[in-house]
Amino acid sequence: MRYLVLSDLHANVDALEAVLDSAPTAEWDRVLVLGDLVGYGADPNGVIERVRALAPAAIIRGNHDKAASGLDDGSQFNQVARLAATWTASALTPDNRDWLRALPAGPVLVDEDVEICHGTPFDEDYYIFDASDGARAIAVTQRPIAFFGHTHLPVVFTLRGDLFDVVALDGAADTRVPLPPGLKYLVNPGSVGQPRDADPRAAYAIVDTAARTLRLRRVDYSVDRAQRRILAAGLPASLANRLAIGR
Repeated sequence: MRYLVLSDLHANVDALEAVLDSAPTAEWDRVLVLGDLVGYGADPNGVIERVRALAPAAIIRGNHDKAASGLDDGSQFNQVARLAATWTASALTPDNRDWLRALPAGPVLVDEDVEICHGTPFDEDYYIFDASDGARAIAVTQRPIAFFGHTHLPVVFTLRGDLFDVVALDGAADTRVPLPPGLKYLVNPGSVGQPRDADPRAAYAIVDTAARTLRLRRVDYSVDRAQRRILAAGLPASLANRLAIGR
């Protein structure tokens, strides 16, 4: 099976459309979405409707999805994130709010090869920021290949027996990573809508479970247009500014 893997779209419809344009359907069979469809960006309804039309094989909620749909009060957010969550809640259509609210928590076992979560398999809101967090998370995954999001930082962790490692990524537009059997893999594809690795290009992944290959991709999109949407919506200017620097 070939999966297109999307995470942390954050209501950035311009980035999402650029990703879908760069990943023709001939390259993948089904879609996996790792949560945080909304928050920060200015087009939550557009992103949700585009994702719903893709009929994902599996999709889970993120912490911003919970806050925007009323499942969480956002008290753990910083001031800007809380403002964005409040604005998003008011902007969502009732149907999209109900759909977002019904998204399951991770982890979800997709098939015999793949599982997905937002933060970690043991806590959907926990951040994997370093190797110790990655080692703790990969140890409890139930499938050979696990995808996570939440940090907006592309990374690939591996585990062979007791040997834990981190795959070096070069930040190329199309990085190919072989997935030989006998190892476990924990992969963050990066963020579609708000990258935070100092690269403003939208990030996503395509995994082929039969060929045992992973492609981590980056694609340019109209950052200017996304910024104008944010400012026109009355959202904090910092949310527009950070898109240009990938932070």
